[in-house]
Amino acid sequence: MRTIRLTVRYALCMAVLVIVMHAPTSTTELLGQSLLAQQPPSTPATATQSQTAAPSVSASPEAKAIQSPSSELANTESQVRPSVIWVTAFDAKGNLLRTETGFFISADGRLATTERAVEGGANAVAKTADGGIYNISGILASSKELDVAVLQADVKPRKLLRFLELNKTGELSVGASVVVIGSALAGNDGSAREMTIAAQHGNDFELRGTTPASAAGSPVVDEAGAVVGVVTSAGEKTIARSSAALASLFSKVTSDTRPRWLASAEGSPTPKPTPKPRIVYAPAPAFPRGVSQGGVSGTGRFRLSFDPNGNVTNIQVIRSTGNPYFDQSAIKTFQQWKSAPGQGGSVTVPVTFQTR
Repeated sequence: MRTIRLTVRYALCMAVLVIVMHAPTSTTELLGQSLLAQQPPSTPATATQSQTAAPSVSASPEAKAIQSPSSELANTESQVRPSVIWVTAFDAKGNLLRTETGFFISADGRLATTERAVEGGANAVAKTADGGIYNISGILASSKELDVAVLQADVKPRKLLRFLELNKTGELSVGASVVVIGSALAGNDGSAREMTIAAQHGNDFELRGTTPASAAGSPVVDEAGAVVGVVTSAGEKTIARSSAALASLFSKVTSDTRPRWLASAEGSPTPKPTPKPRIVYAPAPAFPRGVSQGGVSGTGRFRLSFDPNGNVTNIQVIRSTGNPYFDQSAIKTFQQWKSAPGQGGSVTVPVTFQTR
């Protein structure tokens, strides 16, 4: 009996030992399978992140619509800009009258601006954005009613001059898009402006939007770069004269039309032969403070007229120095010159400005 009891007890101990040794292994496997069952598949998650992180990009129709007009405006501006000029007018005494925008309308140097720009002027110069400077020899045709003038600039032979074609039909409709391009020398005020026609009244049409004061005299062009008008009134209300009116004025200029300055014609009667005056006081013109770049120079010729008392009565620019500041300095200084009393007459004086 004792032997049987020991055998049974031994068998029970062995059974317990087997259960204890195998229980952790089974528990670990079940726990591992449970955790793996809770994990989502790794490959689909990676694909989903890749699709989210790198979406396809395409420009919307609205973005393209915004970019297109800007490109067209830049193309129109680059086409028209070389023909737009900065017109500076002086009176008979050499005082600066005003500066306005204008534009060339022929290869031989004819240009258009407002009549107001040169009213009372006896001399003027035109300057392009690329640094070209032209002396304006006079007015070919003008209309105070239309506030438009056609001037003649002295253009050197064989020089390629960019000019604008006139849209002579003047067929415009309310709501049509046009572009106003001022002089680049006016800074940001000369930037191209895309505008629309708000109203029409005969030879005039109103543009929707405001323009700076320097826009007076600027060309109004269509999408092809042809002139459909010229700005005659800028500001809160922008008014332009149609190109048809400008073409009508331009047609009055014939091959034998000679440019002239009305102020000079009114102030200077037909000259009579007189002895050359003896100059007794002739200070040299001062270099203008506003011009400080090294190497800047200019040479011009000026005709001075004296009265019997020896005072300067008129100064005519025979040839501009090419720089309005030089011209103005020379004219102001020549006003101080004196000749011997009792003679009168006129004398031509060359002058040169140059920095070292």
